[in-house]
Amino acid sequence: MKFFAAFLLAVFSMTTQVLADGAPPPRLPSAEGDKIVTVPETKSHGLQEEFVLPSGNIGCVYTPQGGTEVYQPADGGPELSCDRVEPRYVRATLSSAGAATLFNDVGDQSCCSVGPVLDYGQTWSAGPFSCLSTRTGLSCERSDGHSFFLSRKRLDAN
Repeated sequence: MKFFAAFLLAVFSMTTQVLADGAPPPRLPSAEGDKIVTVPETKSHGLQEEFVLPSGNIGCVYTPQGGTEVYQPADGGPELSCDRVEPRYVRATLSSAGAATLFNDVGDQSCCSVGPVLDYGQTWSAGPFSCLSTRTGLSCERSDGHSFFLSRKRLDAN
């Protein structure tokens, strides 16, 4: 028994040293059998913010700089992504730089949450982004002027 305890202590010490030296986290077998899963490193990630317009047709997700534990924007963030459901599903995205982008072929259609609701006439803001909810649609802008507008009748991005 003493040998087994010493062995476990040695393995734990080596694992701790490897992680401290910046090596990737250990890979452990999953409960599903032979698949390998990676144990995530402990990092401080931000939290996403969501809001939906009163119509329920437009919903947005804000991801802060550095991303979250499960999602990291391609450019590191921050990122604002808004989905319009009707009359055709479309996603508008503003990242940390460059023009806003409209995506017509969205593979992960997931809009919209039930709240919190951004009532008409209210403004939401986080990071470099701000959005205004109106009865005629949603306009969102990054601090450098790049923006998008979503409504049932109109889509714009610059």
